[in-house]
Amino acid sequence: MASIKGGSFVPLYGATSEKPVNIPSFTIDVYPVTNIQFLAFIKKYPEYSRSKIKGIFADKSYLAQWTSDFDYGLKNLNNAPVTNVSWFAAKKYCECQGKRLPTMDEWEYVAMADEKRIDARSKKEFNKYILSWYEKPKTYLNPVGQTFRNYWGVYDMHGLVWEWTGDFNSIFLSGESRKDKATDKNLFCGSGSVNASDLMDYAAFMRYAFRSSLKANYTTKNLGFRCAKDLK
Repeated sequence: MASIKGGSFVPLYGATSEKPVNIPSFTIDVYPVTNIQFLAFIKKYPEYSRSKIKGIFADKSYLAQWTSDFDYGLKNLNNAPVTNVSWFAAKKYCECQGKRLPTMDEWEYVAMADEKRIDARSKKEFNKYILSWYEKPKTYLNPVGQTFRNYWGVYDMHGLVWEWTGDFNSIFLSGESRKDKATDKNLFCGSGSVNASDLMDYAAFMRYAFRSSLKANYTTKNLGFRCAKDLK
């Protein structure tokens, strides 16, 4: 795990105010959880296997890419991120490692770093990189650790898979300006993302909009997770 020194930042979207959010120091997995790691987990907890998990905890696409309960098929997927995993299963995995899912603010705090800067959100090159990934197909089949190593020593925050956070559903984008906070009304009205002309705004909009569309039992082929842990 990588140690993340606490600090503060202003999230681009979803904050109830424009005041900085304080992030206490914590640790986070250097890489997303892989297929081989998740396989070891479900062998120990078979109730989270594809055929035995209850419908309230995962939809029908849960681990749909695997060939069977305890076989994900191609060996070159050993170090690819596990996907099609529900929030419930991701949460349980982290708890069994003595960890937890990162909060959304923790995830964003780590993800705003490039190779050299804690906060690279204002760099056009950084945001172009993020947006270019959004357009690439099947990146979830790539092994972990092939994207850049950021300031904190963490890989794959962008460029591999979307990731669950512990409080993914703490923000809901209604799509109607009268329901969202006034300062963001142009972004969330109808096809509001079109008005997010700043690359930084648009990259963040996509993440928050994706999170707001999820339910805890949802699974999708480009959604994985990593774990975090409080510093004692």
